[in-house]
Amino acid sequence: MSYVPGLFTSNSNPDTLGQYDPQLPISTAHLLGTTGLGQDTYSLLVYGARQSLQIAVIAGFFATVLSVLVGVTAAYLGGVVDDLLSMLTNVVLIIPTFPLIVILAKYAGQSNTVMIAVLVATGWSYGANQLRAQALSLRNREFLESARVRGERRSYIICFEMLPTMSSLIVANFLGAALYSVGAAAGLQFLGLGDQSHDSWGQMLYWAQNREALEAGSPLWAIAPGVAIAVLGASFALINYAFDEIGNPALRPVRRKDLRAAAKAEKLRKEGTDHALVDAA
Repeated sequence: MSYVPGLFTSNSNPDTLGQYDPQLPISTAHLLGTTGLGQDTYSLLVYGARQSLQIAVIAGFFATVLSVLVGVTAAYLGGVVDDLLSMLTNVVLIIPTFPLIVILAKYAGQSNTVMIAVLVATGWSYGANQLRAQALSLRNREFLESARVRGERRSYIICFEMLPTMSSLIVANFLGAALYSVGAAAGLQFLGLGDQSHDSWGQMLYWAQNREALEAGSPLWAIAPGVAIAVLGASFALINYAFDEIGNPALRPVRRKDLRAAAKAEKLRKEGTDHALVDAA
């Protein structure tokens, strides 16, 4: 939907004002009605997904990369490096995040590039703390010791031995950072501090609030982007659960086929034990 919005709506310019009568109710022509500015709410929602998801993916990716670099490097190298990186992480963690984002966005500019940079700068520390804790638990495992005995380089051990075992946690951190980026970006745009030149869910909330959509008879103008953000968060959570099951077989639901196979194996084991007892007698 975010990259091919034309497949989901025939309106290619949803931000044009006065295309339709304002505050029209839900109909087959307007699935979510129209806004107080005469725009199709559904088309705005579809096109707004593009910028919102782009910010989520890009900011989430770079925040996760920074988290991995800081957290895993600190845990594996230890010593002074660990102390310095841990202190930096803790300092960033205790800073009130959203007020800092508002200040940086206010004085650094309102472009998407600046917004993504601000979100990355404030969104990596929590993941770095988690990844450091996980890497510390793996640092002295046997498979890493065997890699050191083989003479493998540190970069090889970290990239090809340690990181694959942390894949589910890395994915969880990426999804968390992406969702944080969507919410923070929408909050900035709602306050008028984001890029208002492109359609986004935050921009919809901004104009809905400015035009008092709830009181003026266009409630879906404000409700639709909020529901979209909530649904996106729920979908990220479900993706995270799926990756947890892939990375941790103990979390996978037991299928009926597996239960039947286990019951059959247990029956054969008991029959073998009974035959052995009879033969011994």
